[in-house]
Amino acid sequence: MLIRISLIVAIVAALLAGALNVLQVRDKITTLITQRDDFHNERDQARTELHKTQQDLAKTKDDLTQTQQELADTKSQRDKAVADAATQTKRAEDLTDKLTKASQERDDAQNQLAAYKATGVSADQVAGLVKTLKSNETALEAMKEENVVLQRVKIRLQNQLAGLIGSNVVVTLRADLKGKIVAVDPKWDFVVLNIGGDQGVLDDGELLVSRNGKLVAKVIVRSVQKDRSIANVVPGWQLGEVIEGDEVTPAHPAS
Repeated sequence: MLIRISLIVAIVAALLAGALNVLQVRDKITTLITQRDDFHNERDQARTELHKTQQDLAKTKDDLTQTQQELADTKSQRDKAVADAATQTKRAEDLTDKLTKASQERDDAQNQLAAYKATGVSADQVAGLVKTLKSNETALEAMKEENVVLQRVKIRLQNQLAGLIGSNVVVTLRADLKGKIVAVDPKWDFVVLNIGGDQGVLDDGELLVSRNGKLVAKVIVRSVQKDRSIANVVPGWQLGEVIEGDEVTPAHPAS
């Protein structure tokens, strides 16, 4: 009997312990379920907030891009406005200068007109005077050219006369005569000059050849053309090699 009672007590104790364990396990399960649900809720909330944050970030990025574009457009417009202002300023300055010049020319014209009116000379008389002046200027230029030709003829005749009178003839050339050597033949010792009869070169005229201010040789003219002449190198006067580009001037310039 005692054994049965002990067995029952043991069974009851085991049942109570099992029930207690079940209750504890159920509490733990309930707690875990609650924690799981809370975790899921927090996760879902975090995902929602993350998605919203990403949307806000994307919108902020778009706004920033738009703001940068608007800033670039504003800068371009500002630069264009500055350039336009500079252009308009330059144009205004040019117009001011032109206006000042035009005003000065107007004042000069008015002064000239006043001076002209003060002379009492008519417009026809002025036109006649201008025509006469131009005619005189033309005649003066023609006389100057004729005088140059006559001077050349005079020098030529003087040289020819000197040749008829004596054998030691010195042919003088124009004092302002200048030329250059354009060709050289060292084998036959002759050169070609870029000056001729039109410039005042005469047969048997002597010219000094120089380079950089230093005497190189002396040549004597043997053939004269309109704008070219041929000369021989005078023996004993060649101090260096004669080359193209050397300058020539009269050895005996006319006074």
